[in-house]
Order: sequence, then C-alpha cells, then structure tokens
Amino acid sequence: MPQFYLPGPWESQKPTALTPEVAHHLRVRRIQVGETFPVFDGLGQVAQGELLSLSGKSGLAQLSNIRSDTHREAPYVITLAQGLAGGDKMDWIVEKAVETGAQIIAPLQCERSLLKLTRSSDLERAQKRLLHWEGIIQAACEQCDRTVLAKLEPIQTFSSYLQDGVKPKLKLLLSPDATQSLYSVLIENEPQNIILMIGPEGGHSPDEEKQAETAGYQLVSLGERVLRTETAGVVAITAVHSVWGPEMQNRLK
Repeated sequence: MPQFYLPGPWESQKPTALTPEVAHHLRVRRIQVGETFPVFDGLGQVAQGELLSLSGKSGLAQLSNIRSDTHREAPYVITLAQGLAGGDKMDWIVEKAVETGAQIIAPLQCERSLLKLTRSSDLERAQKRLLHWEGIIQAACEQCDRTVLAKLEPIQTFSSYLQDGVKPKLKLLLSPDATQSLYSVLIENEPQNIILMIGPEGGHSPDEEKQAETAGYQLVSLGERVLRTETAGVVAITAVHSVWGPEMQNRLK
C-alpha cells in the first residue's frame, strides 16, 4: 500500500485529524475503520495510522510507531535547476526528478524557454503552476516512498538565479557542446551538494553558458547524443547516484 502525506505535528496520545485529501484517498482505496495505513509528514517522520472514523471529507486516525525514517535520502543534496519547458513537460520533469532523488527543484526562465512565467502579468499563473507542481511532488513522494518532500523554489530568471543566495561549490551546467563529461567530473569529486542545470527546449544560449561559467559553473556533457530537456535531468540525477552511491564509493576505496 502506498504511504499517505499527512502533515504534522503528530501526537501519539490522541487521535489525529485527517486532511480532506487523505480522507478521499482512503475512501477510494476502501480502507475500513480499524484498518491501518502508512503516513509520512514530509519532514522525515513516518507512522502507522489506524482509521477510527471516516465521514465526507474528514476523519480521525490513531497514529502509532512514530519514528524518523530518511534512509531513502542521499547524504548529499541534488538541486535540479531546470529551464522552464512547454506543455506538460515540466510536470513530467518535476515528477521524475523527485522519483530519482532530487531534493531541490528550481524552475528557471531561460532565454529559449517557450513557457514564460516571470513577467509581472504572469504572477497569478506562475503561482498556480507552483501549487500544481507541489501537488506533483507530494504524489511522487507517496508513490516512491520518499519521506521528505522535495523543496520547490520560486520561479526565477536565469540571471537572477546565478546571483541569488549561497550555492554549493560544485555547480554543473549540462551542455551537448561541453568537452568534459559529467562522469569525469563526478569521479574526480567526493560526494557533496551539487547543482545540475538543465536548459529548456533548444538548450541554454551561448550568453547563458558564459554567464554560468563566470558564476563558477562547469560545462559538462552527458555523452554523444543530444537529449531532450525532459530526459536530461533524469539521466543526470541517476548518473550522480550511480557514481556517488555507496556501492561505487566502496569500489573506489
């Protein structure tokens, strides 16, 4: 049975109110009073819930075996800085980024982005998209049993993202024209927090690549083939885990 997202705080001494969403899912799955189901709070806590009551959009559950469980989270943080893509591609990108292990997703308005969401007139539409993507993140965590919700950053322009906040030391921009491979950079570095920057349809412009290099990003390639924007991030995240995962690290010692 998939786990259900139930925000905290939780108390084991008294019943916990279900959210309308959890109540709906339990009804769809025909969970009966007295049966149990797994829950997580999005911050690393998990528990078993016993259904006490279910009526309409509400219900009560008694939680037990409340504990911390973050074993599916990597010891390093992967940030996917993704150029906004058109159609439903961003939905797919967000979902698969969560399933493959990204902890932070940063949607970026790039020069070649078909989807435009950073103009003042787009504020309401951008907020709706962010709420929609947060729902996708939650559903993806439920599906793949992650217990910590990935963080979704506000939509920013490419240049503002380069200048905003403290970034990890290792910052990589994926470019089919790069002369060094993603693998070679990963194998030369110890596991650490990392940014993987992916362009929109058509990739990053030459000017954006220059801006990124000036900001300390390394340009790396995923190989001989040019991947679609919705494929590149999934491949890059998987490559990081493949090289930096425990099994590979043990082989390199």
